[in-house]
Amino acid sequence: MSKDITESAGTAGTAEPVETTGTTGTTGTAETVETDAGTARVTWHRAEKARLVLAVSHGAGGGIGARDLQALARTLPAHGVTVALVEQPWRVAGKKVAPAPKTLDVGWRGIWPALARPGLPVISGGRSAGARVACRTATELGAYAVLALSFPLHPPGRPEKSRAGELLAAGVPTLVVQGGNDPFGRPEEFPEGAYDLVEVPYGDHGFGVPKKAELSQEQAVAIVTDAVVEWAGSLG
Repeated sequence: MSKDITESAGTAGTAEPVETTGTTGTTGTAETVETDAGTARVTWHRAEKARLVLAVSHGAGGGIGARDLQALARTLPAHGVTVALVEQPWRVAGKKVAPAPKTLDVGWRGIWPALARPGLPVISGGRSAGARVACRTATELGAYAVLALSFPLHPPGRPEKSRAGELLAAGVPTLVVQGGNDPFGRPEEFPEGAYDLVEVPYGDHGFGVPKKAELSQEQAVAIVTDAVVEWAGSLG
């Protein structure tokens, strides 16, 4: 592991795409996908000459409006990576509480055919709970790599409840981007393994940094996007 201290498958179906504009100004094409866990939604931010698809989902307490997901959608297409922001069925249905991990996996499996449809290698990714899903399903779905944003190594204050096994079992090239003050697991708590880890100094679970930190919020988010651009470029 390297550290950079600067920081039952579902049935897919689609509706007619519509143009949508996110709160941060990113514009994408949204489609619905039917899965065995319900209706999911994928918002595409396409690269003109794409060589990879980065599919990233949200955590258990938020959506695709998260600052890191939106920043990736703005940044990666210029580097030949199409970004697919994925909303799990529970989120599309307007529920406030995520279902059990097995149900999240069912939803992700059902979404996968739509993600693979462009015929490009797919990086399976997510933040927090979405990162766990990506790790658990990477091998069976044939993911090219895994991007784990704010991987929840353990519940806050419960380091004995480690989820390191999910991360270590991903079985494909993996990048973890973790906040230096993430209560779900600080970078120094992660075990050695066949993955890369980039730290966002001072960052919390959402990569938020205090106003008195030695870097701005914009710089913190740039650490995330720069790390993913560099790592995706190294995948070939």
